[in-house]
Amino acid sequence: MAETYKNCQSCGMPLKKSPNGGGTNADKSISTMYCAYCYEDGKFKQPDITAAEMQVFCKAKLREMGFPGFIAGLFVKGIPKLERWKNK
Repeated sequence: MAETYKNCQSCGMPLKKSPNGGGTNADKSISTMYCAYCYEDGKFKQPDITAAEMQVFCKAKLREMGFPGFIAGLFVKGIPKLERWKNK
């Protein structure tokens, strides 16, 4: 059985905040690993992005949402430790 995660293993966003509760796998089922913003139809929406680039992207999105820079920085700090980036 596949492991179920609370947060997207690409960007760190809580999966419960993702539209439909997660991205979609190739068979159209809901992904229990990645959010709808990162993953669709079994593929990453940004396949060539690096963990460092994802941190910059997510921090900017959090700032747009009104989070202070310090807090946004804390939220994105763990991105390189997520499953998508572990072996890169």
